[in-house]
Amino acid sequence: MTQRYDLMVVGAGMAGVAAANKCAAQGWRVAIVDSLPYGGTCALRGCDPKKILRRAAEVIDGARLMRGRGIDEAGLSINWADLMKHKHGFTDPVPTTMEDGLTGNGVDTLHGRARFTGTHRMEIDGVPVDADRFLIATGARPRLLDFDGHEHLVDSTDFLDLEALPPRILFVGGGFISFEFAHLAARAGSSVVIVDRGERPLKSFDPDLVELLVDRGDEVGVDLRRSTTIAGVERTDRGHRVTLERSGVRETIETDLVVHGAGRVPDLSDLGLDHAEVEWGDRGVRVSDHLRSTTNPAVWAAGDSADTAGMPLTPVAVSEAKVAASNMLKGTSAAPDYSGIPTAVFTIPELVRVGMLEQEARDRGIDLGVRYSDTSGWYSQYRIGETTAAAKILVDRSNDRVVGAHLLGPEYAELVNTFGLAIKLGLTTRQLRSATAAYPTVGSDLGSML
Repeated sequence: MTQRYDLMVVGAGMAGVAAANKCAAQGWRVAIVDSLPYGGTCALRGCDPKKILRRAAEVIDGARLMRGRGIDEAGLSINWADLMKHKHGFTDPVPTTMEDGLTGNGVDTLHGRARFTGTHRMEIDGVPVDADRFLIATGARPRLLDFDGHEHLVDSTDFLDLEALPPRILFVGGGFISFEFAHLAARAGSSVVIVDRGERPLKSFDPDLVELLVDRGDEVGVDLRRSTTIAGVERTDRGHRVTLERSGVRETIETDLVVHGAGRVPDLSDLGLDHAEVEWGDRGVRVSDHLRSTTNPAVWAAGDSADTAGMPLTPVAVSEAKVAASNMLKGTSAAPDYSGIPTAVFTIPELVRVGMLEQEARDRGIDLGVRYSDTSGWYSQYRIGETTAAAKILVDRSNDRVVGAHLLGPEYAELVNTFGLAIKLGLTTRQLRSATAAYPTVGSDLGSML
């Protein structure tokens, strides 16, 4: 007998779970399915475990910065096996905890590969399931690469499960994954190379601050090769031989591990969306502003699965999923609010942004005031020995409101949240400066940045 649901959620990451729980709480019959352990990329294979591993690199870097300032870091090192055990202490319980929470809320938790066979039907490992509505929240997968030997690369999931960290690592691509893992690996003692086909890495962040980060990374052994492509990867008796090409000149690098950090794409190709008459492409399911498929009104999408204006971030995916669920429940057409959402690269120190880039603001004709501060000499940095930190705050001079904030420095991933709130609520710099912060804290630097 075919099961029927009010809502079938495909993908048991944070977004899918949020929508399933929300609809089940309103009495709907809801099921959720995933072929992987419940928890999704963020909790199991991305954000959370990555930042647990980063903590070890922070300790190493912090001790080195305090060399000659009261700390003797001689002999301090990262025990990779113990660090991975610490990571597993967080990730291992997640699938069971998440699934128990769902079943406790009345959601049917299914396991297997889901594939549409009609506009209101899918099969899960061959078993048919019907539903009035579907939410697709299957996340993203590494982008396919086209050079010879690409099959020898490992992805971010593999890296986060390494039993031992090899002495030589090459990262392909100049984005989040490569920079974050490279900064971690360099502090753990590996020799690290990032190969970026473009001249400017981390393109969605302020270029001036990116250059400061690149210089800071170079100090600890992160070797960035710009405008360089991978011609091929060969497996050898001692690891891998990678052929690079820059301006027509080729060279080879011997390395132990090659990591795919060259971007991700929506994980949709195996869902049989064409059978459901769902239009989709490289950016995800084509959806209206309120996250409903433009070609099949029974289907909704959120996060990396949806072609929206939202950034590929877990908080954005969860927000979209909640909006989609609310629209389904109420029959409304609300759209997600993407204003004031920060994003961060958790290198050491971290690089963060919220709002517009400087060039974006100028292209929109905003009467722009750029308030740049080299904060490397401020008390917050002196206290910990950090030598690289800066802030660039973009202000619309016509109304004194912040339209963008770009920060590079320790703990700035916390400070950027205040700027995000200011953008979301339309606060003026005068209002921000009027607040009295606890002192001495990084948060108390906000007024001086303005």
